[in-house]
Amino acid sequence: MKFNTKTIHGGQHHDPAYGAVMQPIYQTSTYAQSTPGGHKGYEYSRTHNPTRNALESAFASIENGKHGLAFGSGLAAIDAVLKLLQPGDEVISTNDLYGGTYRLFTKIYENFGIKFHFIGMENTKKIEDYITPNTRLIWVETPTNPMMNVIDIRAISTIAKNNKLLLAVDNTFATPYLQQPLELGADIVMHSVTKYLGGHSDVVMGALIVKDDALAEKLYFIQNASGAVCGPQDSFLVLRGLKTLHVRMQRHCENGRAIAQFLNNHPKIEKVYWPGLPEHPNHDIAKAQMKDFGGMVSFVTKGNNYAEAIRIVENLKIFTLAESLGGVESLAGHPASMTHASIPKEEREKTGVVDSLIRLSVGIEDIDDLIADLTQAIG
Repeated sequence: MKFNTKTIHGGQHHDPAYGAVMQPIYQTSTYAQSTPGGHKGYEYSRTHNPTRNALESAFASIENGKHGLAFGSGLAAIDAVLKLLQPGDEVISTNDLYGGTYRLFTKIYENFGIKFHFIGMENTKKIEDYITPNTRLIWVETPTNPMMNVIDIRAISTIAKNNKLLLAVDNTFATPYLQQPLELGADIVMHSVTKYLGGHSDVVMGALIVKDDALAEKLYFIQNASGAVCGPQDSFLVLRGLKTLHVRMQRHCENGRAIAQFLNNHPKIEKVYWPGLPEHPNHDIAKAQMKDFGGMVSFVTKGNNYAEAIRIVENLKIFTLAESLGGVESLAGHPASMTHASIPKEEREKTGVVDSLIRLSVGIEDIDDLIADLTQAIG
């Protein structure tokens, strides 16, 4: 089954009760038992729910995995991965990553004795310098948020396997439509489902997908024991959203390309960050591991002027100034004061997240309207 078909049918079955084509919303917390322990596979909805299970099967299908797990948020999914670790363990992480991930790592798990190394992974050879006998996990975002750095998943997978480490990849920006980390050697794929997989800015959710049975069993235990699951209504909404993922991503990519090229040729723009531009440092790796280059674009204006960046985002009319990304509508954000405000300024600026940086989540509107909006806002 090819990807475009998987988004609609992958891992899905008509409901056995009445043959419903769409998975019903099983809005229940518990299930009747004929005798103690005698049930139809469902006891309590924190542990299993038919609507959530259908979604988890769909996640596994579109990532070419074997097991999918759905959580109440992307951070809850990341939290489950870190609960695989013990005090004294070490993690090597991308240095340019979502601010909430950085906050979880440094403000929560460092307090429990986990040590994190935040490094640039564009040159994968650097990673081996940080591997110690205590290293257990390599955490990768690619493309990164918000600098759009591209990291060679296959190369890092080789390093991880040679050193018996787990490799987890945050695939939120690319989605499985563009990139499938499990096929490139990753052990765990994470998604903030809130973004492209849901696609309509109406759900907060996270997901993990794995192939290995033993690893899945550990994560399922953590999911149930910690309880950070999503509800059946949200599961239903994401099942609906997945069915249009492929057509939405096609338009996100088309519009992202046009916006990146427009900004790259604009006299008032200093730098554009988008993996599809030939001058992008790891453009060749992006071409090798991604089907296309996505709808996320970041840029800075000439003069690196904070006030100018704020003026631009405040003057946009079609792009909405808001947190998050990946919905059908176009959003604009100022990472330094929004999504990455939890990262200290000195650390942010080391990776390029300067006060003048603007991040765009390019939606699926008419491209002429989006370019006209940027034109009037930039001036």
